[in-house]
Parts: sequence; structure tokens; C-alpha cells
Amino acid sequence: MRLRLPRWAAVTAVLAVLAGAGTWTAVASDEPPPVHRADKALDIDGVRLDTSYFTSGGDGRRPAVLLGHGFGGSKNDVRAQAEQLARDGYAVLTWSARGFGDSTGEIGLNDPDHEVADVRKLIDWLADRPEVLLDKAGDPRVGVTGASYGGAISLLAAGHDPRVDAIAPQITYWNLADALFPNGVFKKLWAGIFFSAGDQRGAAGNADAKAAGCGRFTAELCSLYQRVAVGGKPDAAARALLEARSPSAVGADIKVPALIVQGQSDSLFTLAQSDAMARTLTANGAPVAVDWIAGGHDGGDRETERVERRISTWFDRWLKRDTSADTGPAFRVSRTGGVDSTDGQATLRAATADRYPGLTAATETFALAGPPQTFANPAGAAPPAISAVPGLGGGLSGLSSLGVGLSLDFPGQYARFDAKPQTGAVRITGTPTVRVKVTSTAADGSAVLFAKVYDVGPDGRQQVLPSQLVTPVRVEDAKAGRSVTLTLPAIDHEVEAGHRLRLVLAATDLGYASPTVPAGYTVAVEGPLTVPTAPGLDTQAAALPWWVWGLPLLGLAVAAALLLTARRRTTAPAPDPELISVPLQITGLSKKYAGGDRYSVKDLSFRVEQGQVLGLLGPNGAGKTTTLRMLMGLIRPDEGEIRVFGQAIRPGAPVLSRVGSFVEGAGFLPHLSGRENLDLYWKATGRPAEDAHVDDALRIANLGSALERAVRTYSQGMRQRLAIAQAMLGLPDLLILDEPTNGLDPPQIREMREVMIRYAAEGRTVIVSSHLLAEVEQSCTHLVVMDRGQLVQAGPVAEITGSGDTLLVTLDGDVDDPLVEKIGALPGVGSAARADGGLLVRLDGGDATALIGDLVRLDVPLTGVGPHRRLEDAFLTLIGGGAA
Repeated sequence: MRLRLPRWAAVTAVLAVLAGAGTWTAVASDEPPPVHRADKALDIDGVRLDTSYFTSGGDGRRPAVLLGHGFGGSKNDVRAQAEQLARDGYAVLTWSARGFGDSTGEIGLNDPDHEVADVRKLIDWLADRPEVLLDKAGDPRVGVTGASYGGAISLLAAGHDPRVDAIAPQITYWNLADALFPNGVFKKLWAGIFFSAGDQRGAAGNADAKAAGCGRFTAELCSLYQRVAVGGKPDAAARALLEARSPSAVGADIKVPALIVQGQSDSLFTLAQSDAMARTLTANGAPVAVDWIAGGHDGGDRETERVERRISTWFDRWLKRDTSADTGPAFRVSRTGGVDSTDGQATLRAATADRYPGLTAATETFALAGPPQTFANPAGAAPPAISAVPGLGGGLSGLSSLGVGLSLDFPGQYARFDAKPQTGAVRITGTPTVRVKVTSTAADGSAVLFAKVYDVGPDGRQQVLPSQLVTPVRVEDAKAGRSVTLTLPAIDHEVEAGHRLRLVLAATDLGYASPTVPAGYTVAVEGPLTVPTAPGLDTQAAALPWWVWGLPLLGLAVAAALLLTARRRTTAPAPDPELISVPLQITGLSKKYAGGDRYSVKDLSFRVEQGQVLGLLGPNGAGKTTTLRMLMGLIRPDEGEIRVFGQAIRPGAPVLSRVGSFVEGAGFLPHLSGRENLDLYWKATGRPAEDAHVDDALRIANLGSALERAVRTYSQGMRQRLAIAQAMLGLPDLLILDEPTNGLDPPQIREMREVMIRYAAEGRTVIVSSHLLAEVEQSCTHLVVMDRGQLVQAGPVAEITGSGDTLLVTLDGDVDDPLVEKIGALPGVGSAARADGGLLVRLDGGDATALIGDLVRLDVPLTGVGPHRRLEDAFLTLIGGGAA
């Protein structure tokens, strides 16, 4: 996934005269008239901005639209929308912001002196175009829109340039300091992705930034990030710098009609950001409409087609001054109405109101039960709790209303307080609040907490975190206890009858920086949980019957089950010092799935030594994948034991850090490039970047320039190779690959074979499950053959293939066809056929001694007779002829 934050090319000084007339292109279209595009490079104080200008129709004047792109992208990302706006009767100008696409310059995060100044110069350019409608000389009728980075520039442009007539910011920020440092806590995961996205093209002209890993960011922004990332805590200077470049800094000057589109599945720029901009602009007297879409930076449905239609209509009303244009309701929120059984996608319905209710309308209160609770902030803030992970599951947070969720709190690291089960359904729309008292044993008396409200099912255990959102808060001077009011994440979520609300305050979260020094926290609730309900919303009927809601995506169910099993932690057996150098030993392993009438794995035992490439073979249903999943700690065996380097395997066992795996496919973030996915995966492990050995993994993947493309554009084979590279990050001592050659072409299969052999030759161990027996025979040193969940045979490949009824007769010279036919007709011989190195003779009741005598009598120039059997023959014999 590519970040879609605002990003604009910096244009610092006077806009130079256009160099040349540009290139005009007629864009193909199924609908007349055609769209014409002019690609131009604008030179501004030594910075080159790459732009495209779109028009359609006759020679008359029309309003203009500036269309910005998201962070990490370029003008090419918004080309389709630009073409449609041109067809709708607008002159549209797109550009790649400073430091992105083919534009030069450094990224200043919408610096008023650079990126915002660039936009003002672009408006100057539009004012000189004969196609553009003018309100007066030098003042074009212009609107600005864009998503994330492009959305912020639309707000900033309106605040800095009175010529802007209407805006439509999407999934963006109002105050960047609040977005990245909420309540004084550093949003480290998103900030890391943010600065990594700016590092893609290097730091042209900024060697210090490049050395610091800040890519094309300006030196002051590089210094800010490095300072906060190392210290783990934002300082006043960092806040001041980001606030000065935020729309909130010029909020009082933004007085134009604004369509504000914000994402519910968004832990980067939350609904609170759009609420702040809506309240400010409304107070300024500007017409405002607010639209909460289902998706956001965390993934999910961005409702692109609907949103772009609404933006066009918004501009029709405020730029074309068409009073008949229907701009839609003052407030709209998309709600998940079910799952479409045909494609597994969430269906959406709208709730609307004739005024924006804000985040605190019509509250209800719920008493919370539970005494004061003490819990720990662990050393190193690890393992961290899990809430939102950018892009996870393609928008898993959007399905929280269907009871699908993915979250994890570690025992001993959180306090929880429950309300009573609901007697009727309650719809939360806005930000819940609660007052608590916090006491800290930290040396400085501070505490960092992560507050969240769960929807807990009737069984009291199944819980869903709405939109996967948490509120971080830093509490100072809490040694003697301090009371604070927590404002929890803004959500739109229905709590069904029989469910209850649960307040959880955790000491850690994967997405944020927590203190690394261990401390104890005590939390007590001092009042009820107050919940906004916004009763004035009119909701459309659900598109599907309720029973369809029970069909969540298989991948989501597996992910949820994975973390649910991770909670059931037990004390692991002590390490076995005699097995400390043994990569894997499985003893008496058995597993029967709930409701099944037979064992998937039964009394399985085998051992793998260092330097081996072990092939795990068996027909479909033999239990191979179940065995690998137990080995990875994804599911628990019913009986038996798995030890890796002497350590017993349990979900989350520390020794699993020495294991790399590719089992049942890899889940990549589709909007990020291949390289960004690998970087994000490694960052999530919390291990040093230098330990990743990324270059080795990328050499294995052999994806070339495709590494810089979004994963959604990859073929199946490319995804497979990227998954293998991900499994090899860190060069794990034990590498587990389940069907690694699926989707690879023959040269890639051969390369994968060589990779496994080289990998094991360096003293590591590989376990591979595959249906390609010829490949297993060429790449593996040892085999484990399974059938119906049980071990059939284990041992070296040569040992398993070397016993059988087929002999290889090696010859000193050629033999003619009649002689081969005579050999095939000998007593005790079933057949004879030519093969590399001689003849393959299949015995049928005879033995090798008799065969040698017969061959000598026939004057066959033999040099040797030995056993020969292909792995396929051996495999079929061992499993009784079943298909692999």
C-alpha cells in the first residue's frame, strides 16, 4: 500500500515562463468529447514541477480544478479522476509534488514557503489560460481537491490564497502534530512508514538526509524525525514545526465551501481530525458537508467512484454556480450492512442527517464495574499489544460491525472494566469518554496508556475492537495518582442486544512508542463510560439478510483464530540442552480438528539435522500443512511435542524468531510496493534493520524494478517470490516453505531449487512441502513421507529411492533396438527401456543375479547393475498408488 498523505512539489519563488508549448495528447474515451492532456515542466526557482493539464469540449471558458496526489505517489495516480473532471466541464491541472514523481526538490511537508507557494503559482498559471473562467483579472474560478497529502494542500491553499473558491479534502489531517503525536505519544509505526515513503528516490542534493535514511525530506524534517524516533517522545520543537505546516495554522482564513471526506478505517488521520476542520470551517460561516467513508489509510473500501461523483457535483454547485446541483446531505456515514455472498465483500448502506452532529451528540452513560487494577509496562515495551496495523486484511476494521476483529492484549499488561450486557441495541457515533485515576511507579511519575472500548459478545470472551482504533495518552505527575478524562476514538459502531462494552487500558501498542523502562501502573475508574449516539441519523435498510453476516472471509477468520489461540498461553516446558543444536525434533504429534471423525496427524515423530533440506511429502489430506502449522505455533497439537533448537513450541514462543516461514500464502498490503512490504514486515518484528539481510532476500526474489511497484499489480508468481524473500529475511536458522514453487515458471523453479541447496549448505536447515516430486528429488537431501496423518517412511532421499524393483544397467557403448527388446523379453523381466547412462530394467519376479547372467550371455556390454527408482515411483509405492 502506498501512503496517501498530502505531498506537493515545492515551488519557492517566481514561476518561470513555460519552457516550450508542452506535449498535447488526445486521451481515448468511450464518451465524446475527447480529453486533451498537455504535459509540461514548470521551472520555479530552480525546482522543476512535472504537471499535466486536462481539458475537454469546446473553446468556452470553464472553472478550473487543482488535483493533488497522495504521499509517495505522483500526478499519474490521479489521472483517471482528472480526465473525468475534464469531461464534466473543468480545466484540470495535476502535478507531482516536490520530491515525488518526476519533480525535483525536497519534501517540506506542505511548507507554506515552498509547497503552498507552489500551488499559488499554479493558480497564477491557470489565470493566464484562455480556457479558464475568471472572477476577475488574475483570479481564476478554481477548486482544489486531493486525498491525504493532496487533501491537506487543498485546505492550506484555501487558507493562504483567497482566489480558491471551493475545496474537497479527503482522508487528511487538520493538525499534523496531533496526528503523529496524539496526546504526547509518538505514532512510530505510521511515522516510520511516512518517512520511508519519502526515501524511495534517495536524497538528491542532501547527503546528510540520505545518510540518515530520510530520503528527499528537508534537513530540518530529517532532524525532527531522527530526534523523535530515537527519543521515543515528541518535543515542543517538533510539535511547533508540524503545526506551522498544518491547515489548523490558517484555519481562521478558510472560508470557502468544503466537502470533507474522512475514513473510518484510519488510524493515521482519524475522524477527530475531520471533526476539528468541520467545526472550524462552520464557525467561519463556510458551507460544509461531512462524509465518513468506510475505508481509509488502514485499507477497506474507499468508495472511490461514489466519492469522486460527489466531488464533481460539489464543484458543480460552488464553481459552476449551478443551484440545481444536489450536493448531498450535510452529514453522511457509510455503514457495513452485511457481506455479499457472491464475492465476500462487505456491503455498505448510508446513514444521513441534515446537519453534522459532531462527535459528542446525545450521550448515554454506562456504569463500569471493576476494582482498581495494577498492571506492568514490560521492559523494552515488548511484546506490544496489537490494534491497528496499516492496511491489514484490506480493511479488517471495516468489518468490526459484523463481529470480525483482530486485536491482542497481553495478560499482565492491561486493566479492564466491563459494563452490564445491553438489553437493547446501542449505536455509538462519535467519541466515548471516561474519567480514570492513574498511578505510576515510573521514576519520572509518568505513564503512557492506550485506551480502547471493546464490543464483547454474550459469551464474555469474543470481543471486537471497533475500527481497530485506540487512544494513546501520556499522563504526567502520576506518582501519587492523577485523574484524567480520556477521549476515546471516534467510531460509528452498533452494540447489539446481549453484548457489553469493555474499557481496556493497555501499557503497550504496536503502532506507538512506549517507555522502554519497566514500570507498574494502577488504574481506577472514577465515573461511567459516556457514549454519543447521534439519534438524528436516518439509516438505509440493509442490503442483505442478517444470516449473510455469518460469512466472513476465510482469511479474516484464520487471522482472528490465530490471535485468539495466542491468548491461551501456558507455561512452556524447560529447554532440552541435548537438543540445543537440533533444528527440529517432533515426538508423538497428534491433532484432530473439532468435529472431525479422524486424526489429521497421528503419532508423528521425526528429526531434522543441521544442513539438511527435508522434503515433506504426502497426498492431499496427508496432514502436511497441519504439521507445518503446528510447527509454526499457529495451532496447538492435541498430543506430542515439537522442539526447535531444544525449545518447546507454543504460540509466540521466542525461538520462533529463528524460524522463517511461508505457509498458506503471505498477506501483503496491496497498495504498498514489494520493497515497502518487506521493510514493514521487518520493522514489525522489532529487530535491528541491519539484521534483515534485505539484499540477500531481494536477490532471491529477483523481482527487478517490480519491487518498486504496488503489490496489487503483481502476478501470482511475483507474489510467490516476494513471499519467499519475506520468509528469508534475517536469514533464519530454520526455513519452512509450503509449496514454494506454486506460480513459478521452470527457470524460477530451478532458481528456487538452487536457493534451497545453497541455503542449507551454509549450515542452515530447510523444510519444504511440495507436490513437484521431481524437484524434491533434485533439491532435498532427506524425506518424510506421510499418508493419512501418519509417518510412512523417513530417511535420506537416496535410501528411499534406492530400494525397489527397477535397476539401472550401465553400458560401455550403445546397444541396438532388437537387443533391448530381447532384454525386455527375458524371464523375470517386466520391461527394458533406454535411459540416461544405460538401460532401465524393471524386474517382474526375477532378481539382479539372474539378470546379470542373462545379460552376459547376450553379450551386452554392461559396466554395472544397480538399484534405481525415481522418487515418484517410490512415493506411489509407499502410499499405495495415491496421487500427490
